[in-house]
Amino acid sequence: MIWFTVISSAPGAQGYVTAAQENDYMREMHAAPTAALLDPDGQLGHLYDAKTTPHMFVIDPSGVLIYDGAIDDRPTPDPADIAGATNYVSQALTEGMAGKQVSVPTTRPYGCSVKYAH
Repeated sequence: MIWFTVISSAPGAQGYVTAAQENDYMREMHAAPTAALLDPDGQLGHLYDAKTTPHMFVIDPSGVLIYDGAIDDRPTPDPADIAGATNYVSQALTEGMAGKQVSVPTTRPYGCSVKYAH
């Protein structure tokens, strides 16, 4: 499995980071994506029509988009809510990797808006 985190915030906009800042943040969060992709001109974000941070996309090994939306069904920043949440990304990965059709292929993403360059 490959996990990319994509940062599409424009220089000078909220959410913009340098490669060094993103590497520091990933270490601090104990996150281990395959790579963090800096997309300051928004090409990749626009390609997938990313609207929020986060906005999750799951692409199967053949390159087909099988999930597009929120991480889970609890649009709250409270960590206590995670335990009872339906994790749509995990569900899509499990179903997709088992060769099954994803039962919930699209949800409404939630979070701050992506700050694209104009």
